[in-house]
Amino acid sequence: MYHNSKNVWKSLRAGAVGTIVGLGFLAGVSATPAAAIEIQEVESPGGIKAWLVEDYTVPIIAMDFAFEGGTSQDPEDKLGLTSLLTTMLDEGAGEMDSQAFQQKLEDLTMELSFSAGRDYFYGSYKTLAANKDETSALVHAALTSPRFDQQPLERMKAKALAGIERSLKRPDSVAGLAFSKALFPDHPYGWPSSGTLETVTTLTADDLADQHKKIFARDGLTVGVVGAISAEDLAPLLDKVFGGLPETGNLTTIEDVGPQTGVVEHIAFDTPQTSIMFALPGLKRSDPDFVNAFIANHIMGGGTFSSWLYEEIREKRGLAYGVGSYLVPRQHTALWMGSTGTAGDKAPLAVDLIKQQLVRLAEEGPTEDELSKAKAFLTGSYALRFDSSSAIANQLVGIQTEELGIDYINTRNDLINEVTLDDVKAVSKKLLSGVEPAIVTVGPFGDEANAAGQ
Repeated sequence: MYHNSKNVWKSLRAGAVGTIVGLGFLAGVSATPAAAIEIQEVESPGGIKAWLVEDYTVPIIAMDFAFEGGTSQDPEDKLGLTSLLTTMLDEGAGEMDSQAFQQKLEDLTMELSFSAGRDYFYGSYKTLAANKDETSALVHAALTSPRFDQQPLERMKAKALAGIERSLKRPDSVAGLAFSKALFPDHPYGWPSSGTLETVTTLTADDLADQHKKIFARDGLTVGVVGAISAEDLAPLLDKVFGGLPETGNLTTIEDVGPQTGVVEHIAFDTPQTSIMFALPGLKRSDPDFVNAFIANHIMGGGTFSSWLYEEIREKRGLAYGVGSYLVPRQHTALWMGSTGTAGDKAPLAVDLIKQQLVRLAEEGPTEDELSKAKAFLTGSYALRFDSSSAIANQLVGIQTEELGIDYINTRNDLINEVTLDDVKAVSKKLLSGVEPAIVTVGPFGDEANAAGQ
């Protein structure tokens, strides 16, 4: 989607609400085997730490960063506040109003993005190495002195409200909102990240300023840098970007919570297809069994064309174009989720098949051949996550926020290869035995669909 008045690209980051500003170039490093990546830990004179991968293939620097505190930090009466904040940081800062800031981005031929997940506020920028001083100053202004002027604020609120209105007409979005509420009925994880028509309408510049002060602090900051810059040059640059931020923020304490199980909710919706979502409790990333569960999920629904769910629902019966499952570890909960979409009269069968495969994995587990193929795919495809400077910087931040260790890239495939069939069977039984999944469907369903002639 293009915002013509600013000539910038606005897009959604996977799993988060955000803004990507692309001006002039798309650049990155050549595909790099994960094992060949050397990570350095760099500390600035001001005490800001970052992980760095030097790469001089092209004269580009990519920096990703994350602040602890995402959309779960929204007050209940100000839902959508953090998401709105992601759209406002490039709408003027310091002495530059929105137009001047956007013109500066264009003049410097740089990319700048902000997004928010449930637990973290993300940012990234990409610049020509020759422009690193000017671009770092611009990003510093966005992080430390955003303006929140009324005209761009009203424009971004209008875009947010239009997005919410569109989402209420899409069954997948309706299912996602209902699903979060069903899983976490009395917790911030159950609230809509983008807010509601009522809450977003009331948001003010003062609200944005308060949320900015709450989240943007050095004690919750993680940084990953990739590109044509040395450790010696990066150290002072970190202070140019993040210097001036307060040492600590003022985050609201979020309680740990387990997802509701056994919840079944159907929402009638006038649409040709029925959206189906299901979930059970999963494992946090720090759990010793996480890698075992990761492989179990690949066999169940993570392998696009090889998984049990794909075989049973797509290949054998042609009920859906796609079906999948995935692990969702968050700071304060963990889920094993999945989704698909099918014709309304086939939705009950699809739900039954999902349940059957969950029981099958708990009671029988995979075969040795299935485990071997899953390992081969997961280890062989890992290098694809490192095919550009931005992708590597993103991985560096993720590895740090999950506290996996600076050697994780080089040890990750070994961890997968060490998993045994007994390990996968044991974790599948532990997570799936005797647990009823939460299931939300949106659209026509069974007899309801038949009565409508679908």
